[in-house]
Amino acid sequence: MESLAAWLYRRGENVLAAMLAAMFAAFILQIIFRYVLNLPIGWTNEISAILWLWLVLWGAAFVLREDEEIRFDLLHAAAGPKLRRAMLLFSGTVLILLYGTSLPAVADYVAFMKVEKSAYLKIRFDWLFSIYVIFVVAVLVRYLWLCWQAMRGTAPAEADPTKTASGI
Repeated sequence: MESLAAWLYRRGENVLAAMLAAMFAAFILQIIFRYVLNLPIGWTNEISAILWLWLVLWGAAFVLREDEEIRFDLLHAAAGPKLRRAMLLFSGTVLILLYGTSLPAVADYVAFMKVEKSAYLKIRFDWLFSIYVIFVVAVLVRYLWLCWQAMRGTAPAEADPTKTASGI
């Protein structure tokens, strides 16, 4: 099971890297067409914005690890295992309630957006914004799992400043 999770994590990173490469290529094309060829094109700007949206939400849903999440490290690091567990249960429960309550309305709104299309690429907005529904479901699954582990007695790992990553 762990090897499957590691394989899926690496594929999520691969998708993220491909989106970043495509966004960079569109950015370079935009510069070449606008400043070298004096022929501004709009689709490169649109694809860059779309890829940025997908890149951020895909990364937050599938690539960003729990220890790379933004948190108040001073409070988290000072807390003992029981208090860290309680903090996780509180914040996890709040997130589950907020995201869980908003999910039906979000899904309805994204489905409603099928009537609109992007300006240059004519991509339906429900396809473009579907990443947010995927993100919300991934966050719900992640925090349900973390709260389940906390209720079973597993405290979140203690902060180690020597292993702090940039989150990228």
